[in-house]
Amino acid sequence: MKIKSGILGVGSYLPEKIVDNFYFESIMDTSDEWITARTGIKERRVASEDEATSDLAVKASQKALECANLHPEDIDLIILATLTPDMLLPSTACIVQDRIGAINAAAFDVSAACTGFVYALTIAKQFIENDTYNNVLVIGSETSSRVLNYNDRTTSVLFGDGAGAAVIGRVEVGGILSTYIGADGKGRDYLKIPAGGSRIKASHDSVENDMHTIHMAGSDVFKFAVRKMAETSQIAIEKANLDAKDIDLYVPHQANVRIIEASAKRLELNMDNVFVNLNKYGNMSAASIPVALDEAYREGKLKKGEKIVVVGFGGGLTWGSSVIEWTL
Repeated sequence: MKIKSGILGVGSYLPEKIVDNFYFESIMDTSDEWITARTGIKERRVASEDEATSDLAVKASQKALECANLHPEDIDLIILATLTPDMLLPSTACIVQDRIGAINAAAFDVSAACTGFVYALTIAKQFIENDTYNNVLVIGSETSSRVLNYNDRTTSVLFGDGAGAAVIGRVEVGGILSTYIGADGKGRDYLKIPAGGSRIKASHDSVENDMHTIHMAGSDVFKFAVRKMAETSQIAIEKANLDAKDIDLYVPHQANVRIIEASAKRLELNMDNVFVNLNKYGNMSAASIPVALDEAYREGKLKKGEKIVVVGFGGGLTWGSSVIEWTL
């Protein structure tokens, strides 16, 4: 029989510190009304001085393992999606592997920006269904506050910190019905952190010119996202031999409420069937989707047997979606 993969457990962690829109009113020329109207964001979480991406990931992972009723040594592989690793070397996944005691797990990071969790989910699906591994821990964790320019009102108000995790393993019925990922490197300059890699090394000038922070061509990213979110979702739905009307819950990347509403409209989905929490957390990049999944599940909005679509877009440019029959 063909092996099926599905989600065995979910978990998330949000830092305690809350930064609302009125904070940005106090440091730059903007307002709560302006931010809310254009993004839908009211507040976001910010990691404390002593919290790194791995710290958030560890707490989310422990909750996911508890939800799955598994021990750390049961995990065969850890895939961590992030654009804010603890450091360039080693991978943050290796740090998490040691911290949670997953002594039998291989570990690596995935860099696909806000689409990272869907990319990692797609990879995990292959390992399970090819009978290579039994249990894969997929994590999306970000401390985006570390790479923001707080003089730039177009980017600094958008992002928040957090982590979400899911344990992927074998299921008898349902599970991950389809995945679809893609990329277009021609749009690489639309969303980027220019310095810190091999192209532009860290220097006094790179720091002075804010080249280690997120730079975004907002209008271009918006147009791309509105088109790709719906298109990518539709492809995954068709690959699962379903129609949009078969979807019980739409869980999009939480970047901008106008993007979410536009993509839902294109799919002819009622907003009552769309999960939105960016008003509380902002754009958590690779963590947005797994945090939303955990929150939707714990709020009773995800029930066993229901079919959901997760979809994301991000720097690269990248995009990805998956249709999942919920098994928890």
